[in-house]
Amino acid sequence: MSFKPSMQLLRALRAPRLSSSLRTSANRTCRFYSTTDDAPPPLLSKLKADLKSAMRAKDAPRLAVLRAILSANLNASKTASPIRTDIQLVALIRKIQKSSADAVTEAKTAGREDLVQKEEGQIKVLEEYVAGSGVQTLGEAELKALVQEAVEASKAAGINLKSIMGDVMKRLSGALEGKDVDKKEIAKMVKELTA
Repeated sequence: MSFKPSMQLLRALRAPRLSSSLRTSANRTCRFYSTTDDAPPPLLSKLKADLKSAMRAKDAPRLAVLRAILSANLNASKTASPIRTDIQLVALIRKIQKSSADAVTEAKTAGREDLVQKEEGQIKVLEEYVAGSGVQTLGEAELKALVQEAVEASKAAGINLKSIMGDVMKRLSGALEGKDVDKKEIAKMVKELTA
């Protein structure tokens, strides 16, 4: 008579036996999480909350704007200079706002009033977020006065015309820190004042 072992018995014989303390620790998994101290900008948290509200309210223009902002923020997070402050986020919103304004002019030349209305609605929503961001925006007169003062200080220091742009930007960096300004507009003003 031959003995034929069952499959369960064979499996039990092949499996290594672990002590009870090892069996419980073998079932544990180790998870590693990012431990960055950088909290998201407050404006970004507001945008994410507004996205949920816009979804519930089925507010299509606001939803499109918020998705565009959050998508651009996500794309920026994968670059060497991710968005970490409200000022950077406002600059990103301004960039999206400028592209919408360009789209309005293109739609007007093409005779597409439906697209013009859509883009203008999105621009209004973007303006709301810039205004409600808490980031100080300088008016053109204030900015021009600061640039004029910096240009005069650079000229008084004897800086030559080739390197005056860099010197003016250095002088303005402290005064413009934490404020929403367009650096291209500043450069344009400096060129006008030094020409």
